[in-house]
Amino acid sequence: MRDEAAKRVELVFSLFDANGNGVLDSGDFDLMTGRVLEAAAASDDGAKDAIRAAFRRYWTTLATELDANGDGVITLDEFRPFVLDPERFGPTIAEFAEALSALGDPDGDGLIERPLFVSLMTAIGFEEANIHALFDAFGPDSEDRITVAVWNAGIKDYYAPDLAGIPGDQLVADRAA
Repeated sequence: MRDEAAKRVELVFSLFDANGNGVLDSGDFDLMTGRVLEAAAASDDGAKDAIRAAFRRYWTTLATELDANGDGVITLDEFRPFVLDPERFGPTIAEFAEALSALGDPDGDGLIERPLFVSLMTAIGFEEANIHALFDAFGPDSEDRITVAVWNAGIKDYYAPDLAGIPGDQLVADRAA
């Protein structure tokens, strides 16, 4: 696993630990879902249902694959190798990428405007300076938009253990506040 991938996964773990108790549990995914849905107020019910289902699948997959002792929580040590295993976690990430990127396109034109992108990524918990750097790395058009397909692919790349120098690395870069 590349160092960049490990940093990306550790950041995701810390963000998904929405209640801050040091482990992932179903309540974390409920909190995260609520925050993301609040940021996506303009999205239609189908897109909202899809992100709810994606967050639910994310948690269910983790709990099924990793919670061998049945205690209802996932530690960082349990999370790290699994999430970076495309064969085991790839379909879950693909569903999540599809749902989140579609949520950023409430008018269905295939384009995501920066303000909504920033709102959604802030709801997840990423730092605003890093969010803007990520958006810029995606190569927005002259009207400051990226395509749904670019964001979808970027989410999938974020979880790839063998990739470095990708736009998603902007999310783990140290930036002055």
